[in-house]
Amino acid sequence: MRIDILTVFPNMLKGFLEESMVKRAARMGAVEIRVADLRDFAQDARRTTDDRPFGGGPGMIMKPEPLFEAVEALKTPGARVILMAPAGRPFDQAAARALSAEAHLILVCGHYEGVDERFVEAHVTDELSIGDYVLTNGALPAAVVTDAVVRLLPGVLGGGDEATADESFSRPLLEHPQYTRPPVFRGMRVPSVLQDGNHPQIAAWRRQRALDRTSRRRPDLLAPPVR
Repeated sequence: MRIDILTVFPNMLKGFLEESMVKRAARMGAVEIRVADLRDFAQDARRTTDDRPFGGGPGMIMKPEPLFEAVEALKTPGARVILMAPAGRPFDQAAARALSAEAHLILVCGHYEGVDERFVEAHVTDELSIGDYVLTNGALPAAVVTDAVVRLLPGVLGGGDEATADESFSRPLLEHPQYTRPPVFRGMRVPSVLQDGNHPQIAAWRRQRALDRTSRRRPDLLAPPVR
């Protein structure tokens, strides 16, 4: 997989790309991640990427020229061009899994009051939001999407599909509680069912705990879909 991240704040992503699972995935050849500075595609000496909105109003709008130039320089046949924006559809585990099957993603980091709509109409295949709140720019959301997608690539986490099959949101449930050694810590004991080695009972316990946790914390995940 190839991921290009287009942003006016490339330094925000340096540490993220040099740590943990993302760095390991790149080293093993599972993904190639490149960060492009949108200012490099600006058409003036000041490397301008924004201007005032037509019709008036507060803030600035990202100009179409650098966005068109950048995406047209980076794009390969079939690439998904994803704009990180508060108005996008909510990003979830299903979206991460779908994107992990793609060959090339271009993540465009929004900024200011948004991007010129002509760019959206011409090039954007998806608009994604990581939550119902507004951030200063789209670099952090792009990092979130990258992390969620890359960890699903074959071999990145190890353990095959089982490594991600029972995580929160892989099913419509939050993950069950987890425990490790020691079996007793400050008077708090690991549930005996987890120590008995009866795998059918362990599976039943975990599913019930997942249902209980989901019903308390995220009952919306158990609600029937709206038709």
